Formats: sequence, structure tokens, C-alpha cells
Amino acid sequence: MSQASFPFTSDLLAVDFEGPVAIMRLTRPTKRNAVNDALIAALYTAFVNLPADVRCVILHGEGDHFCAGLDLSEVTEQNAAQSIAHSRNWHACFEHIQFGKVPVIAVLHGAVVGGGLELASTCHIRIAQPSTYYALPEGQRGLFVGGSGSARIPRLIGVARMTDMMLTGRTYDAQQGMEIGLSQYLVPEGEGMAKARALAERIAANAPLSNFAVMQALPRIADQSQSDGLFTESLMSAIAASDQAAKDRLNAFLTGKAAKALKNHE
Repeated sequence: MSQASFPFTSDLLAVDFEGPVAIMRLTRPTKRNAVNDALIAALYTAFVNLPADVRCVILHGEGDHFCAGLDLSEVTEQNAAQSIAHSRNWHACFEHIQFGKVPVIAVLHGAVVGGGLELASTCHIRIAQPSTYYALPEGQRGLFVGGSGSARIPRLIGVARMTDMMLTGRTYDAQQGMEIGLSQYLVPEGEGMAKARALAERIAANAPLSNFAVMQALPRIADQSQSDGLFTESLMSAIAASDQAAKDRLNAFLTGKAAKALKNHE
């Protein structure tokens, strides 16, 4: 599938292409980009159907906030069975972000709260701006996270910090968030997209199988014993190195290095 034939339209999620980079924008600014079932369906459809020539995705939010979390109006009357199905829909969607086709960069500003933090935690790189703040208010609302937060967020910040956030309503600002691992970058306000584009260009230039290996293998190895992880590493390393794109890049590097050495010798 090419970018021109990308079969996607939604009032809640805009998708544009800049060469090998897909730009996805949450478009519910009047709701602070709160996530409802329709937005989950739109995200799922977009990520499952990414064109083959896309090498990286940038995800951001329109308006003053990245995402203020779950749209609570949709879940107030759900019974237990409906709530389980609702949670599993989020899980299926977010699985296709974290373990999908290409790396995903989240550009954060304003509220990254509840389900918004769960969404951000599925992305591979997170760029925060000074207006960013993080919270998990589910505990104060009689709820528990249901969009994969309990599995993903502790891997970023640890169980103790997440426990504190949920029990006490503790909020982290952008600087604190970067210090504890909620983002990898903190840039001046308004410069998040420029930083994301620069990183996306570098990511898109990598061998696709190498990017895929980083996305798929690293988090799984982290969940394995050291012995199993090292074996998985060997398998993934061999697969990546056997790819023709990797061989071409290695040969180009060695050829360039040899030419530089010859020039220095002369």
C-alpha cells in the first residue's frame, strides 16, 4: 500500500505524510484530546494500515494538550463485561503502536494524563515541552488504569512512583518527568515538532530491519532471564546482520573508512 492509497479518514485523527514520515494528530482539542472509542478505532486503523514506505510516525495533539486521558462520559454506565471489552480494545490498539511496523515519536505538551500517559508510554521516543505535566488521577476517581498503563508505565518509572501517582494524585512537571524517565527529551515550548522531525529523519534513514529489531526485541529481552535474553539477542543480531540493507550499509561504511585511511596515508 502506498501513501496515495492510504484508506483512512477521521474527524478525530488527522494523518499526513512528509516523505517516509507519517504525522498523526489527535483532533479533539475542545475535549483536550480525550480518548473515546472512536479515537481508539481511528488509531488502530491508522497504525494497522500504515503504508509500506512509511519509516517513522510522529504522534501529537492539537490545541493546548497532548491528551487528557479517557473520555469518562463513555464508561460511566458500563458493566464489568463491557469494561473488560473496552480495556481490551485499548490494549489491541496500543499493541499495534508499541509492537507495530515502525518506531513512533510522541510530541508532548500540556496534559499527559491518565489514558494520555498510557498512550504516550506506548511510543518509543517521547519529546516533552515545558507545558507538559503528567498525572494518573484514576485513584481519585474510583478507577484503575485499563489502557495498558499498569504494564507499561512501571517499566518507565518503576512501580513505586506509579503507586504514588495513583494513590496521592501526584503530578510531575516536564523537567521532573524527564528526570524519572517519562520523556527522553525536553525542548523549548513550540519546538517539539521540529525536534521530532529531526529525529524521525535519522530513524527513517536506518535499515528498516534494524529499527524493527530494536522495537520488537529490546522490550522482550528486558522481560526475559539473562540467559534467554542473550540467546534472543544472538538470534536477532544474526537476522539483522543478514539483511541486504545492513550488508550494503556496512560495506559502504568500510569502503568509506578505507578510502579515508588511504587519503590520510597519502
